[in-house]
Amino acid sequence: MADQIVITEKTSQAKDVRAAVGSRYGDILPAEGHLFDLVEPEDVVPAWKRWSPILLRPEGLYGTRPAEGGNKAAKLRAIREALRTAKRVWLATDCDREGQLIGQEILEHYNYRGQVMRVLFTAQDSQTIRDAFGRAKPNAEYSRLYAAAVARRQADQIYNLSLTRTATVILGQGARRVIGVGRVKTPTLAIVCRRELEIRNFVPLAYFEVVATAKVAGGQFQMRHAPQDRIVKREIAQDVVKVADGFEGALTVRVEDKRQGPPKLHDLPSLQKLCSSRFGWPAGKTLEVAQELYDGQGKKVITYPRAEVRYLPQSLISDVPRIVAGLRVGQAFSAIPVPDPPVIRRGASGAFYDKGLEGASHHAIIPNVNTIEKLPEVWPRLSSDEKKLFDVIARAYMAALMPDFRYRQTTATLDVRGFEFSRPVASLSISAGEPHSRSGNPPTKRAMRRNCCRRCATARPHNCKIQKLKTRRPGRRRVTAKAL
Repeated sequence: MADQIVITEKTSQAKDVRAAVGSRYGDILPAEGHLFDLVEPEDVVPAWKRWSPILLRPEGLYGTRPAEGGNKAAKLRAIREALRTAKRVWLATDCDREGQLIGQEILEHYNYRGQVMRVLFTAQDSQTIRDAFGRAKPNAEYSRLYAAAVARRQADQIYNLSLTRTATVILGQGARRVIGVGRVKTPTLAIVCRRELEIRNFVPLAYFEVVATAKVAGGQFQMRHAPQDRIVKREIAQDVVKVADGFEGALTVRVEDKRQGPPKLHDLPSLQKLCSSRFGWPAGKTLEVAQELYDGQGKKVITYPRAEVRYLPQSLISDVPRIVAGLRVGQAFSAIPVPDPPVIRRGASGAFYDKGLEGASHHAIIPNVNTIEKLPEVWPRLSSDEKKLFDVIARAYMAALMPDFRYRQTTATLDVRGFEFSRPVASLSISAGEPHSRSGNPPTKRAMRRNCCRRCATARPHNCKIQKLKTRRPGRRRVTAKAL
C-alpha cells in the first residue's frame, strides 16, 4: 500500500488532480460529498426518541456515522483501508469551510495520526492544482476553519431538530404532519411572509406635487416642487400654485463634478442576484452554470464559484496583464477600453484588499489566469448560458480595472417665496477632466441647455399644474443568501 494518499471531494476532482500531478503524491481517492452523517438524538440519549419540547443538546458533540446512498460506502471503505498504511494525507477537497469538513471528518472519525497537508486551489486547471500542491500547508493551520464547519453542523443538528420537535408537539397537536424548522428555510419563509403581509395590508397614500414651466431668456424648461415631506393636502399644493403665479426670481444653478467607481467583483450571492434580474435564472441555475465553468471537462475558465467575498488578494495583481490580454483576444471583449496600464485599486473601496479576505477561504469569482489563453478554443464548447455567465464575470473584472466614471451634474433651482422648484438640467460625462463637448464634437442639446441656464439671471414660472400621485405598493422580492 502507498505511504501517502490524496483525498478529493468528488470523482471529477480526483480526475483533474490525477491529470495534474499523476501519482506523485500517492493514490488519489475521491469522496462523494459528506461520507459521514451525524447520529440521531436517540443514539445519544435513548429517552430522546420520544418527541418532546426540549433542547436536544448532548454533553459533548454529536458523533458521526457512515452516510448511506450512492457509492459512499465503497469510497469510504477504500479511504479507510488506505489510511491504515498511509503516513501522509493530502487533503485536496474544496477550498471552503464545507470542503474542510468533508475531508477532515474522515480523518477524525478514524483517529488518523499521520501527517496531514492541506491543498487549496481556487481554480481546477492543471497548473493551478500543481501550484497548490507546491504551496500546501500543514492542515493544523486550518483548525479554525474546521471548527467553524463543525460548529455550523452541530448547531443545525441541535436547533433544527429541537425546534422542529417543539413546533410539531406544541403547534401541531392533532395533526399528522411535521412542522419543520430550519436555519435557512425558516428565516427565508419569515422574510417572504413579512413582505407578503406588507403587500396585502398596503393602503396607497395620495400626495401632490406642483409642476411649472420656467421661462428664461434663452428658452424654457419644466421645474417641479416635490418636497421630501410629501404634500398630502391639495389645499397646500393650491397655495404653492398661487404663490408661483406671476413670480419672477433669480435662478440658482449648481454645477457638481462627481465620480463613480466600478462595481465590486462578484461573490456567489451577487452573481445570483444579477443573473436573476438580467436572465430570470433561479439561484440554483446560476450556481450550476458557474460550477460547470469552474470544473467542467475542457472548460475550467473561472475560479471557485462559491465565493463569499468580493475582493482579491494583492498577490493576484501580477495576473492582471495576462487576464486582460487573454480576454481582449475575444471579439466580445476587445472593444472594452481597459487602459494600459490598468487601474489597480487597493483597499476596501477597491478590488485588491487582503484585509477584506480575513476569515474567508476563497476570493471573488474571476476568469482563470491559467486557462485564459485557451479561451478562443474553449469558447465554442460553452453553452449559451455558460457564455452569458462568463461574460458577466469577465466584464466585472475588466470594469474593476478601468478609471472612475466622471461626470458633471448641473441642477437648476428656483426659490419661490420659500417653496423650492428644481430640475436636474444635465449630466455630462467627462473624459480626462473635460466634458465631451470640448473634445471637438459639437455640443449636445443637453449641453446647450446647461450653458443656457448658466447665462440666465431670472426665471418666471407659469402654467403651474398640480399632479396627484399615489405611493406604490411594495413589490415581491427575490430572497438571496446575502439577504438572510
